[in-house]
Amino acid sequence: MWKKEKTEEQLEAEKQREIDNELRKSKSKSKDSAKTHGEILRDQITDALETYDKSYRSLFTSSLTAGLEIGFSYLMICSVYFFLIGKYDESSIIRIVSLVYPLGFILVVLGQSILFTEQTALLTLPVLNKKRTIGSMLKLWGVVISGNLVGGYLMAGILLWLGPHLGIFDREVVVDIASHVLHADLPIIFVSAIVAGWLMGLLSWLLASSRDTISRIVMIFLITAVMSFTGLHHSIIGSVEVFSGMLSSPAISIWDYLSFQSTALLGNAFGGAIFVALLKYRAFVFNISSKN
Repeated sequence: MWKKEKTEEQLEAEKQREIDNELRKSKSKSKDSAKTHGEILRDQITDALETYDKSYRSLFTSSLTAGLEIGFSYLMICSVYFFLIGKYDESSIIRIVSLVYPLGFILVVLGQSILFTEQTALLTLPVLNKKRTIGSMLKLWGVVISGNLVGGYLMAGILLWLGPHLGIFDREVVVDIASHVLHADLPIIFVSAIVAGWLMGLLSWLLASSRDTISRIVMIFLITAVMSFTGLHHSIIGSVEVFSGMLSSPAISIWDYLSFQSTALLGNAFGGAIFVALLKYRAFVFNISSKN
């Protein structure tokens, strides 16, 4: 009897069901063993879907909180920079401040606020898994980015007023830090931001495999300190740095800020979505295909 060939949509649906079944079956061998690739991927998709199901008001508030909290990294960067002026040369000071750069990231991640660069890869996975659309992802990205940036602007305003009054840093330090962030050409900033987004996506992946707080703090510290030490461009803390510099000096224009910010955001998004979410997801799918 003649058998009707399956359509391309049916084959795709069967493949998707197979992927979902493998994700449901993925589990580590014991409570003390490291999570498997499939288990991490499953947990990441589950966490991301919970984020998609939150109201935009909740997402914006959490993102705003993250933007405020990341400002504590900026507070420490400025304060340590000011304290070390005259004791070390500028290039050495820039490297030393990498030791305090992770503070805001630790507060954000452990406090479970929503930071765009840490969530980029996470929020891309449900799209790859066909549980959400690209449109819904872009809307979510827009809400998170808006909250992060507004929170950063508020924190920048607070610190620009507070720093000189407490004598912990001055406007000159603010301008020096902003100028350091802006010293590279836009193509270099874009590639640098891709690598930074890649690292932040890996951080999210590694945190999903970790089971205790100390390990999570160590991971956050190592990855974000590497970003700072090497001068990679992070769109959210970078926004606070350049925005503060723009408010403090006419030498840094609104165009300088906007061109930096748009370039860094695109680079961070590309790095997290492509080099972490897509590659990690496709590696799992290819592994399933090779078993058949």
